[in-house]
Amino acid sequence: MIRSRSLLLLFCLALVGLSGFVAYRVAQRLGVAELQATGLHRLDLYGASLEREISKYAFLPGTLNLQQSVLELLVQPQDGAAVDRVNAYLERLNERAGTLSIFVMDRRGQVLAASNWRRPDSFVGEDLSFRPYFRDAMAANSGRFFGIGTTRGEPGYYLSAMLTGDHDALGVAVVKVSLEQLEKSWSTVEAPVLVADENGVVILSAVAGWKFTTLRPLDDKTRAAFDHTQQYNRRALQPLGVRDIEDYGPGTRLVRIAAEGPATVSVYPVSGRFLAQSRELPGTPWTLTVMSQLEQVDSLAQSRAALAAIATACLCMLGVIVAERRRHLRHRLAAREALQKAHDELERKVEERTVDLSAANQQLQEEVAERIRAERTLRAAQDELVQAGKLAVIGQLSTGIAHELNQPLAALRTLSTNAGRFLERGDAATARANLDRIADLADRMGRITGQLRNFARKSSGQSEPVRLCHAIDNALGLLEARLRRSAVEVAWHCPTDDEPVALCDANRLEQVLVNLIGNALDAMAGQDRPRLELRCERADGVVRLQVRDHGPGLSDEVQPHLFEPFFTTKPAGEGLGLGLAISAGIVRDFGGSLQGANQPDGGAVFTLELPLASAS
Repeated sequence: MIRSRSLLLLFCLALVGLSGFVAYRVAQRLGVAELQATGLHRLDLYGASLEREISKYAFLPGTLNLQQSVLELLVQPQDGAAVDRVNAYLERLNERAGTLSIFVMDRRGQVLAASNWRRPDSFVGEDLSFRPYFRDAMAANSGRFFGIGTTRGEPGYYLSAMLTGDHDALGVAVVKVSLEQLEKSWSTVEAPVLVADENGVVILSAVAGWKFTTLRPLDDKTRAAFDHTQQYNRRALQPLGVRDIEDYGPGTRLVRIAAEGPATVSVYPVSGRFLAQSRELPGTPWTLTVMSQLEQVDSLAQSRAALAAIATACLCMLGVIVAERRRHLRHRLAAREALQKAHDELERKVEERTVDLSAANQQLQEEVAERIRAERTLRAAQDELVQAGKLAVIGQLSTGIAHELNQPLAALRTLSTNAGRFLERGDAATARANLDRIADLADRMGRITGQLRNFARKSSGQSEPVRLCHAIDNALGLLEARLRRSAVEVAWHCPTDDEPVALCDANRLEQVLVNLIGNALDAMAGQDRPRLELRCERADGVVRLQVRDHGPGLSDEVQPHLFEPFFTTKPAGEGLGLGLAISAGIVRDFGGSLQGANQPDGGAVFTLELPLASAS
């Protein structure tokens, strides 16, 4: 079945592709034929407009042979008055005719008079004997030439005619005509048009970027001739990038213009595939070419191919649907019987599985209840373990706290006795001073016992904003006696102007700090000048607090077991190895981390990271 369906699918795909291809080729041929007929009509219109534009001025050079002042100037070129008269005449004639310039040359090709004689770049006095329009007029009485002026660099069409006297050639009259207006009218047409000379150089075009490009490569001989005649005033004459694709008969071919050719700006596409239709212009060696874009033909052919493919696909789908429906009807009765049998079997299995699921559900509920009770017991044990850690720290601090309290108690006894004696003597001022000192000592003892009481109380475990600098002060206050006995230099940095605020439990945080500072003091025991460094800062959305000692550091054997319960490097009887394990668990409950490492300069550093809370 799978193989037959695959073959059917391949057949349908092949049929759809074939129908689309055939429809595309037929539609493209019809579109090209229609485009070809339109192109021939455009050739007639463009050729007629060009011939009409040139014929308006074709008679003008010959009429100068009827002007007596021009003939007199050619006979006596040194006559200044004659030169002035002809210059003025040519200037008026040029203005009325609307040409670019009109000038008269002698038999040697030197310009004697010109319509632009007032301009600084006048032709008067120039030797233009190298120009083809001069040579053609002297040889065949008239000449036509398209080129770029050597003086002003202005392109134009030159019409020349021989000026004769008594059966003798006296000189040549030349009229330069601009075809720019004709090009502007071509720029509004639907298909670009161009005119190329006998060498394939585009001299007129509806696309500005195509002008003065070549339709075919120029050989060295042709370029040397251009350099001699200066027909295009040493223009580069880059190739247009026209490549033939297919020949459709005389004067008609399918070409492609490369997009990497000269940069052009036009209202229609100037690169891609074109139907090029060419025709020679009568009376000139020029070729008129209309470039009809094939984009619309291709789009139309693609649309018709898509429609044909869709229609074929729909027919194939209809046939497949009919075949599938017939097959489905054949299997429906058999499937109904099998379905009924499967339904009965399923009902039996459902009843069996219901009994099993009920028992499993009851067992799962019992396991969940047991898990909840175990979790509560574990949480309670963890809280008791934390409290036991606090009490262990208090036990370690008890000796120092007792020493701190003994001194104020002894002072209180002495001051109270002295106050009574001063009262017996009547010295109330001294007695009042002793009583003030007794009050200060009582406050001091209250602060010591208050810190100890706050540290010993059982915390709620709820996280809240805690000021880190305040927590560090409390931890250092609890260890003040030990720090003083050990002569430890404490250096800590905490920004007071913008104090970091962490999201944690203050009481448990102080327990962690007391544990870390106590471990640092143990690591520096016996040193001459112990130094403890604490640093608090913000970093990447967390609050980072570092506790560094200047002891021997952490050995390679100790580092992997830092936070394991009951692991300790202290002598027997001085620790249980639970301090760092409890501290790490407390920090994890806050959503932070606790890490230990060695400093490159010596000593160990413990880094505590906590979530950052808002300052409020």
